[in-house]
Amino acid sequence: MVRVLDFAGVSVVRNGNTILDDLDWTVESDQRWVVFGPNGAGKTTALNVASAQMHPSSGSAEILGERLGRVDVFELRPRIGISSTSMGRRIPVDETVFDVVLTAAYSVTGRWNERYEDVDVRRAERVIREWQLEGLRDRMYGTLSDGEQKRVQIGRAVMTDPELLLLDEPAASLDLGAREELVRLLGEYAASPEAPAMVMVTHHVEEIPSGFTHAMLLADGRVHAAGPLAEVITGERLSEAFGMPLVVSTSEDGRFAARAQWS
Repeated sequence: MVRVLDFAGVSVVRNGNTILDDLDWTVESDQRWVVFGPNGAGKTTALNVASAQMHPSSGSAEILGERLGRVDVFELRPRIGISSTSMGRRIPVDETVFDVVLTAAYSVTGRWNERYEDVDVRRAERVIREWQLEGLRDRMYGTLSDGEQKRVQIGRAVMTDPELLLLDEPAASLDLGAREELVRLLGEYAASPEAPAMVMVTHHVEEIPSGFTHAMLLADGRVHAAGPLAEVITGERLSEAFGMPLVVSTSEDGRFAARAQWS
């Protein structure tokens, strides 16, 4: 397998505050990772480094075989698909869903004077079908619900067949039905042998799709545990990271649930 992420001693310091502290982490092309931990643990910062949006203060970060600081990030970033709240805010509210997906081919967020090839249009149509966006195809992005916007953002992220897909809290703010629909679609995508390496940040174990293989648990900017999913998402490890007694259960389809267990 190809190593798509290789962090060695990565630290990020901002305004004197250490956000990530000596992070060692590797992700292979056939792995699907979830990054989990309390608020302020450094989850989104780790994703910002992985997406080449942020350079580490110290240590080395290699992304798709290229080392940050020695590569033109504007050539690297198109190889990475990312869905995040900050990316979603950059999408014009009056853009149609189809054009939101299509414009990813040029790494722009609004339709201007670009001329798209037939292959780009066909690819966008396929993404629209795969992510069940047919009924929204001609709707304006700003008229969609949070759940619909999340699916459009992910569709846009996979439009260019990225080598690495990064998802920052894709189910945040969704109601139960919208969350379960999105988790199902992500699980199906993760199970495909054609899917790229995936890294998803989440605050809730219930949002981890089936098909994910590994987890990294962060606490206070440091790695508390990392490895195969079932070895990391346990009551003991989560209790230590969150500082409260937690019980983790697993369903037959591999989904997790967690709750506090007070004595």
